[in-house]
Amino acid sequence: MKYLVKRNLLIFFRDRGSVFFSLLGVLIIIGLYVLFLGDIMVKDLGDLPGARFLMDSWIMSGLLAVTPVTTSLGAMGVVIEDKKYGMYKDFAASPIKRNVLYGGYLISGFLISLILSLVTFFLAEIYIVIYGGELLTAAAAGKALAMILLTTASSGIMMFYMVSWFKSVNTFSAASTVIGTLMGFLTGIYIPVGALPSSIQTVVKLFPPSHAAVLFRRIMMEQAERITFAGAPAENLEAFHLELGAAFQVGKKVLSPAASLIYILIFSGLFLILTMIKITRKER
Repeated sequence: MKYLVKRNLLIFFRDRGSVFFSLLGVLIIIGLYVLFLGDIMVKDLGDLPGARFLMDSWIMSGLLAVTPVTTSLGAMGVVIEDKKYGMYKDFAASPIKRNVLYGGYLISGFLISLILSLVTFFLAEIYIVIYGGELLTAAAAGKALAMILLTTASSGIMMFYMVSWFKSVNTFSAASTVIGTLMGFLTGIYIPVGALPSSIQTVVKLFPPSHAAVLFRRIMMEQAERITFAGAPAENLEAFHLELGAAFQVGKKVLSPAASLIYILIFSGLFLILTMIKITRKER
């Protein structure tokens, strides 16, 4: 399996176009924020202390939720390329077991997404510091890295299952475009969750990466919130969380970070089971 993983990694990273388009959604979000979204959001906070630090932490935590999805999808392009050039049939006719082949795709996709997500994390921290913010504490950085591992694994499983049904490059390209476009909206980056209509908010709350965004925001915004909301009532901070997608409310109950984590784990488990079933059926 390690040879398959190495092969898939080399194919992906040798194709600069694949790397670029995997990060295209992230680059678009950064561009929009730097050009005008950032200034607008900071102005909305008025003269509150640490406003820039807070909003930079907010946008970068959203990026960390988006990156595992878009990079996992880009990494799975190897599957489509193998189908296009007949390599998939060659592997099927070889002594390589189907579960080993699938495992190679999954592991290489996970590693590709993890590498690019870690790069995004370090660049995000640099960006925050350049604009006057602070680095995460060791404890917060550890939580963020643990979340990157979880979301990378979760996204890899979901994207692999979805891509395994695709038959052509055109279908894959169309799906990549749609998902890359929707991610910014469904994770509440382009428009804050609290500003969306209630029906759209319901869709956002059902979308697993949106819960990943919640968790990243709670981790990365904590230091800035201590500055901005120092001495403010707890109700103000809770309202801010609901408006900016750092917490979700279902009915009259505000979900805890633990609830969002459990939701992600449930969906990851569901897609893992579906993937295992698909592999088993292919082997028959």
